[in-house]
Amino acid sequence: MDKTLIKGLKVLEVVTGSTERIRTIEELADKVGLTRSNTHRTLQTLIHTGFVARDDQDNYIGGIRLFELAANQLAQLDLRRIASGAMHVLAESTGETIHLSVLDGFDVVYVDKIDSPQPIRAYSMIGGRAPAYAVATGKAILAYQTDSFLESHAAQLKKHTDATIADLDTLRRALTRTAKQGYAVNRGEWRDGVGGIAVPIFNGLGQIMGLLAYQHLWIA
Repeated sequence: MDKTLIKGLKVLEVVTGSTERIRTIEELADKVGLTRSNTHRTLQTLIHTGFVARDDQDNYIGGIRLFELAANQLAQLDLRRIASGAMHVLAESTGETIHLSVLDGFDVVYVDKIDSPQPIRAYSMIGGRAPAYAVATGKAILAYQTDSFLESHAAQLKKHTDATIADLDTLRRALTRTAKQGYAVNRGEWRDGVGGIAVPIFNGLGQIMGLLAYQHLWIA
């Protein structure tokens, strides 16, 4: 039996399953029954690999990798439940593929989708990733990020198509427009011929929970 793996699973189980938020190594070590040094090493590995993260109040929470590895269980998450009605209305009214996404670093991750019934449509998958600056869902949330956040990821900007915004100043201007109009547009910026329109989903505290978009074939 791999003791290191068991330690990691114990920590992950407590972080994701506890009814009380955990903020310190000491609290976590007490709950998992490990030494503080063991807990710290295990926790750092889980954070580094994306299985654990910290929320805006510095509590330890489950990370984005849990979404990617457990895509078939995402129906149990509040975000999917909350967005489900709007997704179906949008799917029926547009006849296009609908995506529900979250931000992970400088990427968006698709956590739910409704496929277009049309015989020709762009391919995507739950758990798939896209560069945030090159798709509508990503720009819809980047518009609300700090300038220091954008600067810290500026080196990742690169061309995917002729339409991709690949310099920081141009991206800033585009995101300012997005914030003012309340929605983001992708005109073939990640994949030629594929576009989309997206809006952020806010919770009662004004925080962005996720992004909702419809994807369509784009003809310039």
